[in-house]
Amino acid sequence: MIITSSHKTALIAGITGQDGAYLAHHLLSQGYRVVGTSRDAQMADLSRLERLGIAANVELMSLAPNDFRSVLKVVSSAQPQEIYNLAGQTSVGLSFDQPVECMESISVATLNLLEVIRYLGGGIRFFSAGSSECFGQTGDQPATEETPLRPRSPYAVAKAAAFWQVATYREAYGMHACTGILANHESPLRPKRFVTQKIIEGVRAIKAGKASTIELGNLDIWRDWGWAPDYVQAMALMLQADTPSDYLIASGTTTSLRQFAQEAFAAADLDLAEHLVSVESLKRPADLEYSAMKPERIEADLGWRSKRTVREIVEKMYGDEVF
Repeated sequence: MIITSSHKTALIAGITGQDGAYLAHHLLSQGYRVVGTSRDAQMADLSRLERLGIAANVELMSLAPNDFRSVLKVVSSAQPQEIYNLAGQTSVGLSFDQPVECMESISVATLNLLEVIRYLGGGIRFFSAGSSECFGQTGDQPATEETPLRPRSPYAVAKAAAFWQVATYREAYGMHACTGILANHESPLRPKRFVTQKIIEGVRAIKAGKASTIELGNLDIWRDWGWAPDYVQAMALMLQADTPSDYLIASGTTTSLRQFAQEAFAAADLDLAEHLVSVESLKRPADLEYSAMKPERIEADLGWRSKRTVREIVEKMYGDEVF
């Protein structure tokens, strides 16, 4: 039988995070049955799903991604046609403090999912969330899908390993498996430990008279920032393609963290110079100074492109607008 969207089941590992919640919202709007996983479904933080008004519309299951038996049990029970792996450690900074957990939650988890899909058969399509951090310093040339991976953090190393696992299973076993190489993407659903959300929260506190300064590390890093609700649509499109392929999911515009902060202060009618302090102890052991992306292939093949400017993203985050 031909499976239409109204009969499809999607399994989202990491559904309680920013991307998982937005992806669940998007797939539900397309008529999917959505099953989401968390390490402990009974204790899961459903705040993002509740914020989007979909907590009651998804099925939750407990999953330990680094445990093969747990993965096999969940996938066998849910019987999805599509699996989106958005779980695992998401913080570059935290990966320096917890490198082993980082590798297990990203690389080992990806391998378990791939092995379960291969074992069960049935043509389950698989999306893996990759990271532009894997490219390392891009220099003068923006990264494309052909750019060699030169990771410079435990997080990037784990993502690079997962990327090659997906590529190997796709080529060796003919699986419809692909990696979306995601550049930085933000929204009000970002956890507060992320620097972009720290900036937004700090600016709000200063505006409310509850603080006078924000302390940050290296302000002179450059990243490609996008809007998370747009990026999850690219994930879904990748699994609808007839031929699986890896794609950059990025805006193609590189902005400094200093400029991102400037936009946040401007949104609150505040002067960055009066309130922002750079603290040496907050700098990472090894940080990428400049990262640029060239996401032309995904627009040519799938018709997707990033829609929001950094200013629009910052204004939406400051205004606490989820869409």
